[in-house]
Amino acid sequence: MGALRVLPGGVGEASSPFARAREHVAGSERFLASAEASEMKHSDMERDIEARGRELMRLWYQAWLDLQVPGDVEQPVVDAEGKERTRKRTQSRELESIFGTVTMERTGYGAEGEASLHPLDGKLNLPEERYSLEVRRRAAEEASKNCFEEAAETLARYTGAHVPKRQIEELVSRAAQDFDDFYETRRQEGAGAPAGAGSLLVITSDGKGVVMHKDDLRPATRKAAERKGASQLRTRLSKGEKRGRKRMATVAAIYTVPPYVRTPQEMLAVLSRAQEPEPERTPRPRPEHKRVLASLEKEPREVLEEAFLDACDRDPDGVKTWVALVDGNEAQLAILEDLAEQYAARLTIVLDIFHVLEYVWEAGHAFHAEGSAEVEPWVLERLGRILQGEASQVAAGMRRSATKRGLSQMQRKPIDTGADYLLKYKSFLAYDEYLALGMPIATGVIEGACRHLVKDRLARTGARWRLAGAEAVLRLRALRSSGDFDQYWRFHEACEHERNHPHRYAEGKVPATRSTHNPTPSPHPHLKRIK
Repeated sequence: MGALRVLPGGVGEASSPFARAREHVAGSERFLASAEASEMKHSDMERDIEARGRELMRLWYQAWLDLQVPGDVEQPVVDAEGKERTRKRTQSRELESIFGTVTMERTGYGAEGEASLHPLDGKLNLPEERYSLEVRRRAAEEASKNCFEEAAETLARYTGAHVPKRQIEELVSRAAQDFDDFYETRRQEGAGAPAGAGSLLVITSDGKGVVMHKDDLRPATRKAAERKGASQLRTRLSKGEKRGRKRMATVAAIYTVPPYVRTPQEMLAVLSRAQEPEPERTPRPRPEHKRVLASLEKEPREVLEEAFLDACDRDPDGVKTWVALVDGNEAQLAILEDLAEQYAARLTIVLDIFHVLEYVWEAGHAFHAEGSAEVEPWVLERLGRILQGEASQVAAGMRRSATKRGLSQMQRKPIDTGADYLLKYKSFLAYDEYLALGMPIATGVIEGACRHLVKDRLARTGARWRLAGAEAVLRLRALRSSGDFDQYWRFHEACEHERNHPHRYAEGKVPATRSTHNPTPSPHPHLKRIK
Protein backbone atom coordinates (compact mmCIF):
# COMPACT_ATOMS: atom_id res chain seq x y z
CA MET A 1 0.00 0.00 0.00
CA GLY A 2 1.41 3.38 -0.93
CA ALA A 3 2.07 6.16 1.52
CA LEU A 4 -0.93 8.27 2.54
CA ARG A 5 -0.83 11.61 0.72
CA VAL A 6 -1.42 14.52 3.07
CA LEU A 7 -3.63 17.35 1.85
CA PRO A 8 -3.15 21.03 2.68
CA GLY A 9 -4.13 21.67 6.28
CA GLY A 10 -2.96 18.24 7.45
CA VAL A 11 -6.04 16.23 6.43
CA GLY A 12 -5.32 12.77 5.05
CA GLU A 13 -6.80 12.07 1.61
CA ALA A 14 -8.54 8.87 2.77
CA SER A 15 -10.28 10.72 5.61
CA SER A 16 -10.85 13.96 3.73
CA PRO A 17 -14.41 15.31 3.71
CA PHE A 18 -13.84 15.82 -0.01
CA ALA A 19 -13.31 12.09 -0.66
CA ARG A 20 -16.93 11.51 -1.74
CA ALA A 21 -16.74 14.48 -4.09
CA ARG A 22 -13.61 13.05 -5.69
CA GLU A 23 -15.29 9.67 -6.06
CA HIS A 24 -18.25 11.37 -7.71
CA VAL A 25 -15.97 13.19 -10.17
CA ALA A 26 -14.11 9.98 -11.01
CA GLY A 27 -17.37 8.09 -11.51
CA SER A 28 -18.74 10.85 -13.73
CA GLU A 29 -15.59 10.81 -15.85
CA ARG A 30 -15.87 7.03 -16.28
CA PHE A 31 -19.49 7.38 -17.35
CA LEU A 32 -18.72 10.16 -19.87
CA ALA A 33 -16.11 7.90 -21.48
CA SER A 34 -18.41 4.86 -21.54
CA ALA A 35 -20.23 3.26 -24.48
CA GLU A 36 -23.57 4.12 -22.88
CA ALA A 37 -22.74 7.83 -22.88
CA SER A 38 -21.61 7.74 -26.50
CA GLU A 39 -25.11 6.64 -27.55
CA MET A 40 -26.87 9.57 -25.83
CA LYS A 41 -28.34 12.60 -27.57
CA HIS A 42 -26.66 15.90 -26.80
CA SER A 43 -29.68 17.27 -24.90
CA ASP A 44 -29.90 14.14 -22.74
CA MET A 45 -26.20 14.50 -21.96
CA GLU A 46 -26.68 18.17 -21.03
CA ARG A 47 -29.33 17.22 -18.52
CA ASP A 48 -27.27 14.36 -17.14
CA ILE A 49 -24.21 16.55 -16.66
CA GLU A 50 -26.31 19.23 -15.01
CA ALA A 51 -27.67 16.72 -12.49
CA ARG A 52 -24.19 15.33 -11.83
CA GLY A 53 -22.81 18.83 -11.44
CA ARG A 54 -25.48 19.74 -8.90
CA GLU A 55 -24.73 16.60 -6.91
CA LEU A 56 -21.04 17.48 -6.99
CA MET A 57 -21.82 20.94 -5.62
CA ARG A 58 -23.91 19.36 -2.87
CA LEU A 59 -21.00 17.09 -1.94
CA TRP A 60 -18.61 20.05 -1.89
CA TYR A 61 -21.00 21.98 0.30
CA GLN A 62 -21.41 18.98 2.59
CA ALA A 63 -17.63 18.64 2.81
CA TRP A 64 -17.24 22.29 3.76
CA LEU A 65 -19.85 21.89 6.49
CA ASP A 66 -18.07 18.76 7.72
CA LEU A 67 -14.91 20.85 8.11
CA GLN A 68 -16.78 23.21 10.47
CA VAL A 69 -18.15 20.58 12.85
CA PRO A 70 -18.49 19.81 15.66
CA GLY A 71 -18.30 23.48 16.62
CA ASP A 72 -16.91 23.06 20.15
CA VAL A 73 -15.91 26.11 22.16
CA GLU A 74 -12.98 26.62 24.49
CA GLN A 75 -14.74 28.98 26.90
CA PRO A 76 -17.87 28.17 28.92
CA VAL A 77 -21.15 28.75 27.11
CA VAL A 78 -23.29 31.15 29.12
CA ASP A 79 -26.84 31.97 28.04
CA ALA A 80 -28.55 35.37 28.10
CA GLU A 81 -29.82 34.75 31.67
CA GLY A 82 -26.26 34.15 32.88
CA LYS A 83 -26.68 30.39 33.28
CA GLU A 84 -23.73 28.27 32.20
CA ARG A 85 -24.64 25.47 29.80
CA THR A 86 -22.74 22.43 31.01
CA ARG A 87 -24.54 19.58 29.24
CA LYS A 88 -22.71 18.90 26.02
CA ARG A 89 -23.91 16.57 23.30
CA THR A 90 -23.79 16.19 19.53
CA GLN A 91 -27.04 17.01 17.75
CA SER A 92 -27.91 16.60 14.09
CA ARG A 93 -29.84 18.91 11.78
CA GLU A 94 -30.65 19.02 8.11
CA LEU A 95 -30.36 22.05 5.85
CA GLU A 96 -32.17 22.34 2.55
CA SER A 97 -29.71 24.12 0.28
CA ILE A 98 -29.87 25.14 -3.37
CA PHE A 99 -27.75 22.04 -4.10
CA GLY A 100 -29.96 19.64 -2.13
CA THR A 101 -30.22 18.38 1.44
CA VAL A 102 -27.10 18.42 3.62
CA THR A 103 -26.65 17.37 7.24
CA MET A 104 -24.65 18.64 10.18
CA GLU A 105 -23.77 17.12 13.52
CA ARG A 106 -22.74 19.97 15.77
CA THR A 107 -22.27 20.40 19.48
CA GLY A 108 -25.24 21.53 21.52
CA TYR A 109 -24.88 23.06 24.98
CA GLY A 110 -27.86 22.43 27.21
CA ALA A 111 -29.22 22.78 30.71
CA GLU A 112 -32.11 21.12 32.51
CA GLY A 113 -35.42 22.28 31.07
CA GLU A 114 -33.74 24.45 28.44
CA ALA A 115 -33.31 24.02 24.70
CA SER A 116 -29.72 23.52 23.60
CA LEU A 117 -27.60 26.36 22.27
CA HIS A 118 -25.49 25.75 19.16
CA PRO A 119 -22.68 28.29 18.79
CA LEU A 120 -21.77 26.86 15.38
CA ASP A 121 -25.24 27.79 14.10
CA GLY A 122 -24.52 31.36 15.12
CA LYS A 123 -21.09 31.36 13.51
CA LEU A 124 -22.53 30.12 10.20
CA ASN A 125 -25.68 32.28 10.52
CA LEU A 126 -27.90 29.27 10.00
CA PRO A 127 -31.65 29.88 10.03
CA GLU A 128 -33.81 28.25 12.66
CA GLU A 129 -35.87 26.34 10.11
CA ARG A 130 -34.81 23.86 7.45
CA TYR A 131 -34.33 26.19 4.48
CA SER A 132 -31.02 27.97 3.91
CA LEU A 133 -30.90 31.72 3.42
CA GLU A 134 -29.94 31.24 -0.22
CA VAL A 135 -32.98 29.02 -0.77
CA ARG A 136 -35.06 31.73 0.86
CA ARG A 137 -33.52 34.28 -1.48
CA ARG A 138 -34.32 32.21 -4.56
CA ALA A 139 -37.86 31.60 -3.28
CA ALA A 140 -38.37 35.33 -2.72
CA GLU A 141 -37.13 36.23 -6.19
CA GLU A 142 -39.21 33.57 -7.93
CA ALA A 143 -42.37 34.30 -5.95
CA SER A 144 -42.04 37.99 -6.74
CA LYS A 145 -42.16 37.08 -10.44
CA ASN A 146 -44.63 34.18 -10.58
CA CYS A 147 -47.34 32.55 -8.51
CA PHE A 148 -46.28 30.49 -5.51
CA GLU A 149 -46.93 27.17 -7.28
CA GLU A 150 -44.70 28.18 -10.19
CA ALA A 151 -42.02 29.41 -7.77
CA ALA A 152 -41.97 25.99 -6.08
CA GLU A 153 -41.76 24.24 -9.46
CA THR A 154 -38.95 26.53 -10.65
CA LEU A 155 -36.91 25.90 -7.51
CA ALA A 156 -37.34 22.15 -7.89
CA ARG A 157 -36.46 22.25 -11.60
CA TYR A 158 -33.41 24.51 -11.53
CA THR A 159 -31.96 23.91 -8.06
CA GLY A 160 -31.69 20.98 -5.70
CA ALA A 161 -34.11 22.53 -3.21
CA HIS A 162 -37.63 21.21 -2.69
CA VAL A 163 -39.93 23.73 -0.99
CA PRO A 164 -43.70 23.15 -0.87
CA LYS A 165 -46.07 25.96 -1.85
CA ARG A 166 -47.20 26.75 1.70
CA GLN A 167 -43.60 27.05 2.85
CA ILE A 168 -42.85 29.31 -0.13
CA GLU A 169 -45.58 31.68 1.07
CA GLU A 170 -44.17 31.72 4.59
CA LEU A 171 -40.61 32.27 3.40
CA VAL A 172 -41.69 35.15 1.15
CA SER A 173 -43.47 36.94 4.00
CA ARG A 174 -40.39 36.67 6.20
CA ALA A 175 -38.07 37.63 3.37
CA ALA A 176 -39.71 41.07 3.10
CA GLN A 177 -39.89 41.87 6.81
CA ASP A 178 -36.83 44.17 6.87
CA PHE A 179 -38.00 46.39 4.00
CA ASP A 180 -38.75 49.51 6.06
CA ASP A 181 -35.68 49.10 8.28
CA PHE A 182 -33.47 48.75 5.20
CA TYR A 183 -34.49 52.08 3.72
CA GLU A 184 -34.52 53.80 7.11
CA THR A 185 -31.00 52.55 7.87
CA ARG A 186 -29.77 53.58 4.44
CA ARG A 187 -31.31 57.01 4.91
CA GLN A 188 -29.67 57.48 8.32
CA GLU A 189 -26.30 56.44 6.92
CA GLY A 190 -26.64 58.77 3.93
CA ALA A 191 -26.26 55.92 1.46
CA GLY A 192 -29.45 56.45 -0.49
CA ALA A 193 -28.70 59.72 -2.25
CA PRO A 194 -27.48 59.13 -5.83
CA ALA A 195 -24.83 61.45 -7.22
CA GLY A 196 -24.71 63.19 -10.58
CA ALA A 197 -28.46 63.07 -11.21
CA GLY A 198 -30.61 65.40 -13.30
CA SER A 199 -31.90 68.71 -11.97
CA LEU A 200 -35.57 67.70 -12.03
CA LEU A 201 -36.75 65.65 -9.04
CA VAL A 202 -40.04 63.95 -9.86
CA ILE A 203 -42.55 62.36 -7.48
CA THR A 204 -45.54 60.59 -8.95
CA SER A 205 -48.25 58.39 -7.47
CA ASP A 206 -51.33 56.41 -8.39
CA GLY A 207 -53.52 53.60 -7.08
CA LYS A 208 -54.30 50.07 -8.23
CA GLY A 209 -56.89 47.69 -6.85
CA VAL A 210 -56.11 44.15 -5.70
CA VAL A 211 -58.77 41.50 -5.05
CA MET A 212 -58.55 40.49 -1.39
CA HIS A 213 -60.10 38.04 1.01
CA LYS A 214 -63.00 39.73 2.78
CA ASP A 215 -61.18 39.77 6.13
CA ASP A 216 -58.34 41.79 4.60
CA LEU A 217 -60.42 44.52 2.97
CA ARG A 218 -60.33 48.00 4.42
CA PRO A 219 -63.22 48.49 6.91
CA ALA A 220 -65.35 50.67 4.61
CA THR A 221 -64.98 48.26 1.68
CA ARG A 222 -65.74 45.25 3.87
CA LYS A 223 -68.92 46.86 5.20
CA ALA A 224 -70.03 47.70 1.65
CA ALA A 225 -69.45 44.09 0.59
CA GLU A 226 -71.43 42.82 3.58
CA ARG A 227 -74.32 45.17 2.83
CA LYS A 228 -74.47 43.98 -0.75
CA GLY A 229 -74.45 40.34 0.31
CA ALA A 230 -74.14 37.31 -1.92
CA SER A 231 -75.17 37.24 -5.56
CA GLN A 232 -78.85 36.50 -6.12
CA LEU A 233 -77.91 34.20 -9.00
CA ARG A 234 -76.00 30.99 -8.45
CA THR A 235 -74.59 30.32 -11.92
CA ARG A 236 -73.64 33.83 -13.02
CA LEU A 237 -73.26 37.37 -11.75
CA SER A 238 -75.99 39.95 -12.02
CA LYS A 239 -75.48 42.90 -14.36
CA GLY A 240 -72.87 45.25 -12.91
CA GLU A 241 -72.00 42.87 -10.08
CA LYS A 242 -68.40 42.07 -9.20
CA ARG A 243 -67.49 38.86 -7.46
CA GLY A 244 -64.27 40.16 -5.97
CA ARG A 245 -63.75 43.14 -3.70
CA LYS A 246 -60.59 45.16 -3.97
CA ARG A 247 -58.24 46.95 -1.66
CA MET A 248 -56.33 49.82 -3.22
CA ALA A 249 -52.56 49.66 -3.36
CA THR A 250 -50.84 53.03 -3.30
CA VAL A 251 -47.99 53.10 -5.80
CA ALA A 252 -45.34 55.82 -5.91
CA ALA A 253 -42.21 56.47 -7.91
CA ILE A 254 -39.43 58.95 -7.44
CA TYR A 255 -36.67 59.70 -9.91
CA THR A 256 -34.46 62.42 -11.29
CA VAL A 257 -34.25 63.45 -14.92
CA PRO A 258 -32.52 66.21 -16.90
CA PRO A 259 -34.84 68.90 -18.35
CA TYR A 260 -36.28 68.20 -21.78
CA VAL A 261 -37.44 71.50 -23.26
CA ARG A 262 -40.22 71.40 -25.87
CA THR A 263 -42.66 73.85 -27.40
CA PRO A 264 -46.44 73.33 -27.22
CA GLN A 265 -46.42 72.73 -30.97
CA GLU A 266 -43.81 69.99 -30.67
CA MET A 267 -45.73 68.37 -27.84
CA LEU A 268 -48.97 68.53 -29.82
CA ALA A 269 -47.27 66.83 -32.77
CA VAL A 270 -46.15 63.99 -30.48
CA LEU A 271 -49.54 63.63 -28.80
CA SER A 272 -51.41 63.69 -32.09
CA ARG A 273 -48.83 61.40 -33.70
CA ALA A 274 -48.99 63.68 -36.70
CA GLN A 275 -45.25 63.55 -37.17
CA GLU A 276 -42.19 61.95 -35.73
CA PRO A 277 -39.76 64.07 -33.71
CA GLU A 278 -37.06 65.70 -35.80
CA PRO A 279 -34.13 63.29 -36.32
CA GLU A 280 -31.47 65.72 -35.12
CA ARG A 281 -33.32 66.50 -31.91
CA THR A 282 -31.73 65.31 -28.65
CA PRO A 283 -33.30 62.02 -27.51
CA ARG A 284 -35.68 62.22 -24.58
CA PRO A 285 -33.70 61.67 -21.34
CA ARG A 286 -34.51 58.58 -19.37
CA PRO A 287 -35.49 58.64 -15.67
CA GLU A 288 -32.45 58.22 -13.44
CA HIS A 289 -32.12 56.36 -10.13
CA LYS A 290 -35.79 55.47 -10.17
CA ARG A 291 -37.19 54.01 -7.00
CA VAL A 292 -40.69 52.57 -6.90
CA LEU A 293 -42.71 51.59 -3.86
CA ALA A 294 -46.17 50.19 -3.34
CA SER A 295 -48.24 49.20 -0.34
CA LEU A 296 -51.65 47.74 0.39
CA GLU A 297 -51.06 47.94 4.11
CA LYS A 298 -50.01 51.57 4.50
CA GLU A 299 -52.21 54.61 4.02
CA PRO A 300 -51.55 56.77 0.92
CA ARG A 301 -50.00 59.50 3.04
CA GLU A 302 -47.44 57.09 4.48
CA VAL A 303 -46.37 55.98 1.01
CA LEU A 304 -46.11 59.54 -0.30
CA GLU A 305 -44.22 60.64 2.79
CA GLU A 306 -41.69 57.88 2.13
CA ALA A 307 -41.27 59.33 -1.36
CA PHE A 308 -40.76 62.81 0.13
CA LEU A 309 -38.12 61.50 2.54
CA ASP A 310 -36.33 59.89 -0.40
CA ALA A 311 -36.56 63.20 -2.27
CA CYS A 312 -35.03 65.06 0.67
CA ASP A 313 -32.12 62.60 0.67
CA ARG A 314 -31.56 63.27 -3.03
CA ASP A 315 -31.72 67.04 -2.66
CA PRO A 316 -30.47 67.97 0.83
CA ASP A 317 -29.49 71.49 -0.28
CA GLY A 318 -32.76 72.21 -2.07
CA VAL A 319 -31.17 72.99 -5.43
CA LYS A 320 -33.31 70.73 -7.62
CA THR A 321 -36.68 71.53 -9.14
CA TRP A 322 -39.35 69.38 -7.50
CA VAL A 323 -42.22 68.17 -9.70
CA ALA A 324 -45.26 66.09 -8.73
CA LEU A 325 -47.14 64.35 -11.56
CA VAL A 326 -50.76 63.55 -10.65
CA ASP A 327 -54.01 62.41 -12.24
CA GLY A 328 -56.37 64.76 -10.43
CA ASN A 329 -57.25 62.59 -7.42
CA GLU A 330 -58.32 65.11 -4.78
CA ALA A 331 -57.08 63.13 -1.79
CA GLN A 332 -53.69 62.69 -3.44
CA LEU A 333 -53.46 66.39 -4.25
CA ALA A 334 -54.29 67.34 -0.65
CA ILE A 335 -51.59 64.98 0.67
CA LEU A 336 -48.98 66.34 -1.75
CA GLU A 337 -49.72 69.94 -0.87
CA ASP A 338 -49.64 69.16 2.85
CA LEU A 339 -46.34 67.27 2.59
CA ALA A 340 -44.80 70.04 0.49
CA GLU A 341 -45.62 72.48 3.27
CA GLN A 342 -44.39 70.08 5.96
CA TYR A 343 -41.02 69.58 4.24
CA ALA A 344 -40.75 73.18 2.98
CA ALA A 345 -40.50 71.93 -0.60
CA ARG A 346 -41.18 74.21 -3.56
CA LEU A 347 -43.29 71.66 -5.38
CA THR A 348 -44.71 72.18 -8.86
CA ILE A 349 -47.79 69.99 -9.31
CA VAL A 350 -48.48 68.95 -12.90
CA LEU A 351 -51.70 67.30 -14.01
CA ASP A 352 -51.17 64.43 -16.42
CA ILE A 353 -51.92 65.64 -19.96
CA PHE A 354 -53.50 62.32 -20.96
CA HIS A 355 -56.14 62.62 -18.23
CA VAL A 356 -56.97 66.09 -19.55
CA LEU A 357 -57.11 64.75 -23.10
CA GLU A 358 -59.72 62.16 -22.12
CA TYR A 359 -62.08 64.89 -20.94
CA VAL A 360 -61.55 66.83 -24.16
CA TRP A 361 -62.34 63.75 -26.23
CA GLU A 362 -65.56 63.17 -24.26
CA ALA A 363 -66.59 66.77 -24.93
CA GLY A 364 -65.69 66.39 -28.60
CA HIS A 365 -68.02 63.41 -28.92
CA ALA A 366 -70.84 65.57 -27.60
CA PHE A 367 -70.35 67.94 -30.56
CA HIS A 368 -69.44 65.39 -33.25
CA ALA A 369 -70.25 61.74 -33.80
CA GLU A 370 -67.66 59.29 -32.55
CA GLY A 371 -65.36 58.27 -35.40
CA SER A 372 -66.40 61.19 -37.59
CA ALA A 373 -63.87 63.22 -39.58
CA GLU A 374 -64.69 66.37 -37.58
CA VAL A 375 -64.08 65.15 -34.04
CA GLU A 376 -60.28 64.72 -34.14
CA PRO A 377 -59.49 68.20 -35.53
CA TRP A 378 -61.85 69.66 -32.92
CA VAL A 379 -60.03 67.84 -30.11
CA LEU A 380 -56.53 68.64 -31.37
CA GLU A 381 -57.29 72.34 -31.81
CA ARG A 382 -58.37 72.59 -28.15
CA LEU A 383 -55.52 70.40 -26.94
CA GLY A 384 -53.07 72.75 -28.67
CA ARG A 385 -54.57 75.72 -26.86
CA ILE A 386 -54.45 73.90 -23.50
CA LEU A 387 -50.74 73.18 -24.12
CA GLN A 388 -50.30 76.92 -24.67
CA GLY A 389 -51.74 77.63 -21.22
CA GLU A 390 -55.26 78.55 -22.32
CA ALA A 391 -57.27 75.96 -20.37
CA SER A 392 -59.72 78.53 -18.96
CA GLN A 393 -60.45 79.98 -22.41
CA VAL A 394 -61.00 76.49 -23.82
CA ALA A 395 -63.47 75.68 -21.03
CA ALA A 396 -65.41 78.90 -21.64
CA GLY A 397 -65.46 78.32 -25.41
CA MET A 398 -66.80 74.79 -25.00
CA ARG A 399 -69.69 76.05 -22.90
CA ARG A 400 -70.50 78.87 -25.31
CA SER A 401 -70.56 76.44 -28.23
CA ALA A 402 -72.92 74.12 -26.36
CA THR A 403 -75.26 77.02 -25.59
CA LYS A 404 -75.24 78.34 -29.16
CA ARG A 405 -76.09 74.88 -30.49
CA GLY A 406 -78.98 74.58 -28.08
CA LEU A 407 -77.83 71.27 -26.66
CA SER A 408 -80.00 69.74 -23.97
CA GLN A 409 -78.76 69.25 -20.43
CA MET A 410 -78.11 65.57 -21.14
CA GLN A 411 -76.35 66.29 -24.45
CA ARG A 412 -74.05 68.88 -22.95
CA LYS A 413 -73.21 66.93 -19.78
CA PRO A 414 -69.75 65.73 -20.99
CA ILE A 415 -69.01 69.31 -22.16
CA ASP A 416 -69.84 70.80 -18.77
CA THR A 417 -67.94 68.00 -17.01
CA GLY A 418 -64.85 68.68 -19.12
CA ALA A 419 -65.13 72.45 -18.62
CA ASP A 420 -65.51 72.01 -14.86
CA TYR A 421 -62.44 69.77 -14.82
CA LEU A 422 -60.32 72.32 -16.72
CA LEU A 423 -61.39 75.17 -14.44
CA LYS A 424 -61.04 73.17 -11.22
CA TYR A 425 -57.46 72.18 -11.99
CA LYS A 426 -56.36 75.20 -14.02
CA SER A 427 -53.57 75.98 -11.55
CA PHE A 428 -51.99 72.63 -12.51
CA LEU A 429 -52.38 73.08 -16.28
CA ALA A 430 -49.70 75.67 -17.08
CA TYR A 431 -48.22 73.36 -19.71
CA ASP A 432 -46.53 76.17 -21.65
CA GLU A 433 -44.46 76.96 -18.55
CA TYR A 434 -43.81 73.31 -17.73
CA LEU A 435 -42.60 72.55 -21.25
CA ALA A 436 -40.35 75.63 -21.31
CA LEU A 437 -38.72 74.39 -18.08
CA GLY A 438 -38.26 70.90 -19.50
CA MET A 439 -40.66 69.24 -17.05
CA PRO A 440 -42.48 65.98 -17.81
CA ILE A 441 -46.24 66.37 -18.25
CA ALA A 442 -47.34 62.72 -18.53
CA THR A 443 -47.56 60.00 -15.90
CA GLY A 444 -46.21 57.14 -17.98
CA VAL A 445 -43.65 56.20 -15.32
CA ILE A 446 -46.20 55.63 -12.57
CA GLU A 447 -48.65 53.91 -14.88
CA GLY A 448 -45.88 51.54 -15.88
CA ALA A 449 -45.06 51.00 -12.20
CA CYS A 450 -48.71 50.20 -11.41
CA ARG A 451 -48.82 47.70 -14.22
CA HIS A 452 -45.50 46.07 -13.35
CA LEU A 453 -45.66 46.09 -9.55
CA VAL A 454 -49.33 45.30 -9.09
CA LYS A 455 -51.22 44.19 -12.17
CA ASP A 456 -48.67 41.81 -13.69
CA ARG A 457 -48.36 39.80 -10.46
CA LEU A 458 -51.31 40.47 -8.15
CA ALA A 459 -54.15 40.97 -10.64
CA ARG A 460 -54.04 37.54 -12.24
CA THR A 461 -57.34 35.88 -13.04
CA GLY A 462 -58.83 34.13 -10.02
CA ALA A 463 -56.25 35.46 -7.55
CA ARG A 464 -57.55 36.49 -4.13
CA TRP A 465 -54.91 37.70 -1.71
CA ARG A 466 -54.29 37.82 2.00
CA LEU A 467 -52.84 41.12 3.11
CA ALA A 468 -49.54 39.80 4.50
CA GLY A 469 -48.68 37.82 1.38
CA ALA A 470 -49.66 40.56 -1.04
CA GLU A 471 -47.71 43.19 0.89
CA ALA A 472 -44.61 40.99 0.95
CA VAL A 473 -44.78 40.38 -2.80
CA LEU A 474 -45.21 44.11 -3.48
CA ARG A 475 -42.16 44.90 -1.35
CA LEU A 476 -40.00 42.32 -3.09
CA ARG A 477 -41.12 43.49 -6.54
CA ALA A 478 -40.39 47.09 -5.55
CA LEU A 479 -36.89 46.13 -4.40
CA ARG A 480 -36.17 44.35 -7.66
CA SER A 481 -37.60 47.17 -9.80
CA SER A 482 -35.58 49.75 -7.89
CA GLY A 483 -32.34 47.78 -8.26
CA ASP A 484 -32.02 47.40 -4.47
CA PHE A 485 -32.68 43.70 -4.01
CA ASP A 486 -29.06 42.50 -3.71
CA GLN A 487 -28.20 45.24 -1.24
CA TYR A 488 -31.39 44.56 0.70
CA TRP A 489 -30.66 40.85 0.93
CA ARG A 490 -27.25 41.43 2.51
CA PHE A 491 -28.99 43.67 5.03
CA HIS A 492 -31.69 41.04 5.60
CA GLU A 493 -29.13 38.29 6.27
CA ALA A 494 -27.44 40.51 8.85
CA CYS A 495 -30.82 41.17 10.46
CA GLU A 496 -31.52 37.43 10.50
CA HIS A 497 -28.27 36.85 12.38
CA GLU A 498 -29.20 39.42 15.00
CA ARG A 499 -32.71 38.02 15.37
CA ASN A 500 -31.67 34.40 15.71
CA HIS A 501 -28.34 34.18 17.53
CA PRO A 502 -26.60 36.84 19.68
CA HIS A 503 -29.56 37.47 22.01
CA ARG A 504 -29.33 33.87 23.25
CA TYR A 505 -25.90 34.40 24.84
CA ALA A 506 -24.40 36.47 27.60
CA GLU A 507 -23.47 40.00 26.49
CA GLY A 508 -25.10 39.27 23.12
CA LYS A 509 -22.00 37.49 21.79
CA VAL A 510 -21.94 34.11 20.07
CA PRO A 511 -18.98 32.09 21.49
CA ALA A 512 -16.15 31.40 19.04
CA THR A 513 -16.03 27.81 17.82
CA ARG A 514 -13.37 25.40 16.66
CA SER A 515 -13.63 22.31 14.47
CA THR A 516 -11.87 18.97 14.37
CA HIS A 517 -9.98 19.94 11.21
CA ASN A 518 -9.21 23.47 12.38
CA PRO A 519 -8.79 23.35 16.16
CA THR A 520 -7.95 27.06 16.49
CA PRO A 521 -11.12 29.03 17.32
CA SER A 522 -11.89 31.65 14.72
CA PRO A 523 -13.16 35.06 15.76
CA HIS A 524 -16.87 35.59 15.22
CA PRO A 525 -17.46 37.16 11.80
CA HIS A 526 -18.44 40.78 11.93
CA LEU A 527 -21.96 40.85 10.59
CA LYS A 528 -23.65 44.20 10.35
CA ARG A 529 -26.53 45.81 8.59
CA ILE A 530 -25.00 46.71 5.27
CA LYS A 531 -25.46 50.15 3.80
